[in-house]
Amino acid sequence: MKRTLATFATWMHDQLTARGYNVAGQRSGGRGVFAAKAGISTATMSRIMNGTGTVDINTLQRVADTLDVRLSVVLVEAGVLDPDELGAAQRPQGHMTADEAADELGITDPTARQVFRGVVDSLKPGNGAG
Repeated sequence: MKRTLATFATWMHDQLTARGYNVAGQRSGGRGVFAAKAGISTATMSRIMNGTGTVDINTLQRVADTLDVRLSVVLVEAGVLDPDELGAAQRPQGHMTADEAADELGITDPTARQVFRGVVDSLKPGNGAG
């Protein structure tokens, strides 16, 4: 299904309703509450909910953060990315270093990163691990 601003509006309505926001009408308070929580203007929120205009990447990031969903999900739902494009972008092209993997996994503690690198190195072909 090709996603459009109208389908994104429906998706947003469903997401907000599921999270307890009252978004039943233009004057419902839920839109404004969500907009404030996301740090976006009420005008932008109205455009999103009405499926009109354009929405920039910063706004979509704020929506994703506030809904606690990955940005990639919001980009697909907003029609910015096709699901097939997203899949190709998420598949690694080439090899990832242990430090890149640690970054992706959110391992920031220096000791934990050192242990992680050691585990990765021990699993590399030629190190007796497969």
